[in-house]
Order: sequence, then C-alpha cells, then structure tokens
Amino acid sequence: MITHFTYKPFLSKSRQTNYQFSFFFKGAAYQGIYHYNGEIEWATEEPEEAFLKDITAQIHELMLFHVYDK
Repeated sequence: MITHFTYKPFLSKSRQTNYQFSFFFKGAAYQGIYHYNGEIEWATEEPEEAFLKDITAQIHELMLFHVYDK
C-alpha cells in the first residue's frame, strides 16, 4: 500500500491538466507526472515490476477520487 500520497497541478492546458505526484512505498520515495489521459510518467525509478501493476491501479484510484470526482 502506498502512503503519504500528494499531488498538485502541473502544466495546465484548460481541461487537460497534468499533476505531479509523490508517495512512499516500502520505505522508498517515488515521484511522477499523472497526465490528463491517465498515463503515468515516472520522475524517479519505477517501482519493482512485481508491484508496478498494483501501484499504478492505486494511483489511478486516488486521482479519480481526489481530482476527477469533485
């Protein structure tokens, strides 16, 4: 499970806003950009392959809840 998830707007183009995000997972810090189309661009090294699918799903869920379900 990811912890300390934060996000902020980044490169806003009308309704096509991208978001910078950061979080911790198993004691390691991760950062990236969540693009308006749902693509995730990692600013740090990607999480381990075994956890990547689950972490990606958690990020999508958090972004939908905090940003797009307003």
